[in-house]
Amino acid sequence: MTKRWFITGVSTGFGRSLAVAALQRGDHVAGTLRRREQLAEFEALAPGRALAFEADVTREGEVQRAVSGAIAALGHVDVLVNNAGYGALGAVEELSEEQTQRQLEVNLHGALRVTRAFLPHMRARRAGRILQISSVAGQVGSPGLGIYNASKWALEGFSEALQAEVKGLGIRVVIIEPGAFRTDWAGRSMDYGAPIEDYAATAGYVRKLLGQFHGKQPGDPDKAARLMLELADMEDPPLRVAFGADAFKTIKQKLEAQLAELLSWEAKSTSLAFDAPAK
Repeated sequence: MTKRWFITGVSTGFGRSLAVAALQRGDHVAGTLRRREQLAEFEALAPGRALAFEADVTREGEVQRAVSGAIAALGHVDVLVNNAGYGALGAVEELSEEQTQRQLEVNLHGALRVTRAFLPHMRARRAGRILQISSVAGQVGSPGLGIYNASKWALEGFSEALQAEVKGLGIRVVIIEPGAFRTDWAGRSMDYGAPIEDYAATAGYVRKLLGQFHGKQPGDPDKAARLMLELADMEDPPLRVAFGADAFKTIKQKLEAQLAELLSWEAKSTSLAFDAPAK
């Protein structure tokens, strides 16, 4: 059975690869783009099945118009993919208040805004799938990515809670955690903080590494798109899925270390209740 998708950010990267993969198998895709001149090119991918909406996820009115327009045109939406986002690179101190707010507004509040817009539609149908494009950075903190980490950890937090709220209503949430994929995330879409010399060996090193690695990432976005199709079709999908061998290894190591630390503090952590009343 063909599916009807709504994908934010379909101009490049995961959004474009997923839109193309879904269209190639005969699905209908409504996608958001921020520039008007991109709309016709996207719809030309599959005339009649590819629908483009000019929308910035930071603008409530544009989101509402795109969501209502997609539902009206498609009849219903089976799968929402919150893909729109970008990275802000710099030590926590290096990124300005404006850069911090913008990162959270796009990566966190944008996904919240689109999700809330679709929930009444999905609840009414007692059906729906929400794919949240997070990151390995949604599980593992890194020098130079603290604010990006914050945006993705918050995305994962509300998505985990949302899953508990809507699973009984026929709606499933899947958090996708990509590692290094050959997209433009570390290229022209990246926002940079003003370097401070004291962070040269930490955040500065990560900045240099990402620059050297860009264009050589091992992850194939088209293969990622095919796995996303599988997750959209699956009757009982997982809550979280690591995408890429690097993401799997990094998250596994972090969780093992976190469990070991938790257990090492068990005696003290569990000794904080009031003493039993004396008899």
